[in-house]
Parts: sequence; C-alpha cells; structure tokens
Amino acid sequence: MQKNLVGIIVILLALSLPFSAFSKSEETAKAVPESSQPMDSGNGWKLVKTLEMGKSGKFIHIVLIDHDKYTDKTIYSAVIFKFCRDEQDFCRIRFWSQERYIPEKASLTTEQNKQLKAEYTVNKAAGIHQLRWSCSVDPDKSHCFSH
Repeated sequence: MQKNLVGIIVILLALSLPFSAFSKSEETAKAVPESSQPMDSGNGWKLVKTLEMGKSGKFIHIVLIDHDKYTDKTIYSAVIFKFCRDEQDFCRIRFWSQERYIPEKASLTTEQNKQLKAEYTVNKAAGIHQLRWSCSVDPDKSHCFSH
C-alpha cells in the first residue's frame, strides 16, 4: 500500500512539472552514438537507444523496463524525470519490457506496438503533455491504450 502511494506521488510530481521547467541546450539534444558512451540505466530500467524522428531533430528515448517490474509505475516516473526534466519543447519516451520487441527505427510494427508498455510525450508546440499506459500496466480505461 505504501509503495503504491509513493508511486502515485512520484508520477503526480513528474506530470505536474510546468513546461517552463523543461530546458535543454541545443548541443546536448543531439544523439550520442551508442558505441561512444555507455547507455544510461537505473533501478529496473535501461536506455536501449535514442532514435531521431526522421530528420526533425526530435528524438525518442527507447527504454527497457525489467519484465518482472513493468507494472511498477515509479520506475517509469524515474525515467521520465531523468530524460525529460531538462527538455524545453519536446520529449518522448517509449517503454518495453521485452528486448526482442524494441524497434530499430522510430516507426513501429504491429507487434512492437502491441508490446509497448507506456509512452510519455511532451510537445509544447502542439500542446501535448501525456503519459499513456498499456492496459497490462494500468487497466483503467481512462489511462490505458488497448492494442
């Protein structure tokens, strides 16, 4: 019960950050080649790759959540805070719990989309600030996407 309450508080704090709290320099927004630097990771997650959306200069962080912990929303909140707290205009993170479904490119196959556990998107220009869950993570139909 206490763990769930802490998780809810962490998620609410992450989601309540104002857009003005997201600031990142252009220099650090560039993708870092996977081989030149170790990937970020934390308790229950690791960054697998960062993909550019076409040639837009906007990136999607692809994160693997430990399969045994994919229903623990505090893990997602920690990742969101780490990667999006300094983003000024755009931040997108997609989460999977099985590495074999992680895409090689920004577009997803039907099966990769079915296995997506969560997606967090901030797009200030479009007025978007949302966190969507797979129904296997959060069965509440107002929060989850069905495949």
